[in-house]
Amino acid sequence: MYRQTENFIDSKMALTPLACVLLLLSMQCYISTLAVILKTTNPKPWVNEFESIELSCMIESISTTNPRIEWKKIKMGEPSYVYFDKEIAGDLEKRAKIREPATLVILNATRADTADYRCEVTAPNDQKSFDEILISLTVRVKPVVPRCSVPKSVPVGKPAELHCLEDEGYPKSHYQWFRNKEEIPEDPKGSPKFFNSTYTLNGEMGTLKFSAVRKEDAGEYYCRARNEAGFSKCGPQMMEVYDINIAGIILGVVVVVTVLLCITVGIFCAYKRGYFTSQKQTGNNYKTPAKGDGVDYVRTEDEGDFRHKSSFVI
Repeated sequence: MYRQTENFIDSKMALTPLACVLLLLSMQCYISTLAVILKTTNPKPWVNEFESIELSCMIESISTTNPRIEWKKIKMGEPSYVYFDKEIAGDLEKRAKIREPATLVILNATRADTADYRCEVTAPNDQKSFDEILISLTVRVKPVVPRCSVPKSVPVGKPAELHCLEDEGYPKSHYQWFRNKEEIPEDPKGSPKFFNSTYTLNGEMGTLKFSAVRKEDAGEYYCRARNEAGFSKCGPQMMEVYDINIAGIILGVVVVVTVLLCITVGIFCAYKRGYFTSQKQTGNNYKTPAKGDGVDYVRTEDEGDFRHKSSFVI
């Protein structure tokens, strides 16, 4: 009899924790039915520019039959309405719609749509009457045709720089260089064709720098800008590599020096012979002619004008 009583007490005590768990679950279910709860399938979606994207805002629990639904766009810390009073507003007007009950669909996304979006639901009849979720949207933009700069000709052994840049793509583009339609590896030591090249390639900045150009580096070069949204490339440009003619340069210098020397000697000889001496006489160098016999000279008002009068010497 004692054992049966003890077994009954033990079984009753074992049921107590289970009853507590069931009670808590039932209370949670009851509270859930009195609270608005939101969820999303993707808190950080992305989309290519000019494509459609869905920002999911699903109402998991609610008891209010006609809740108030609002969407706000938050960019640079400033919120603005996207969906208010059951109408699309702001810069998404005519480019978005609401899919029941609260999902926002952007039909033609642009780069300006990259921002945080907040879905807000207010349910007055629920014990927890408000809930919100934040969704971060990224609109990826395909790169435009990059601006490429390739030197037309470079002497052997001299440095050369090739540049490639575009600033429209989002996220930021990564750059690849090609020579004669073959991709140039970032590390020349990793390819037999470029093993002896002396270049450095920066895929983030789009620069290809040669410290000393070789004859083998001549060819058609073009650059391709790429990101997650796509790629664009510039047209091929020819870079020629030529040898420096040392003998021709020395001969040219000798000819120029010889010509300058001949001109100098000619000017010196001409000066010695008096070709550059001035023959003009000034008033101070003028000498009065001597008087002839029997002639008297009279000076007139005009300077330098002399007249003579006749006189006879007996």
